[in-house]
Amino acid sequence: QLQFVESGGGLVQPGGSLRLSCAASGSRLDRFDIAWFRQVPGKERIIISCIAGGDFIKHYVPSVKGRFTISRDNVDGSVNLQMNNLKPEDTAVYYCAAGQNVRQRITSDGNMCVEAGFYSWGQGTQVTVSS
Repeated sequence: QLQFVESGGGLVQPGGSLRLSCAASGSRLDRFDIAWFRQVPGKERIIISCIAGGDFIKHYVPSVKGRFTISRDNVDGSVNLQMNNLKPEDTAVYYCAAGQNVRQRITSDGNMCVEAGFYSWGQGTQVTVSS
């Protein structure tokens, strides 16, 4: 069973940057598809980016595309999210996630991973964007 320990959250001013990381253990990371989700109080957790399938194409929701970059390092077993030009609406708890053979769905903005395919989760890290 893949397990994650998250790090990197915090308070940042609008326009600033943060890098979130998840250190994986318990299994080989290269056997998994990976994603980042976020959740604000009172709302459901939503996927914002993923890398799935053998093509390793990165998918993003429109609200973060061009500002966030998902990456993985299968050698050191880490999953990362570089967040630039942060906005107050990015304030949320962020979760890394992993699953195997995750399917993709077609949206009006391109493909995105099916959320239900992810079953290993980090503990979550708070990101607050405020002046």
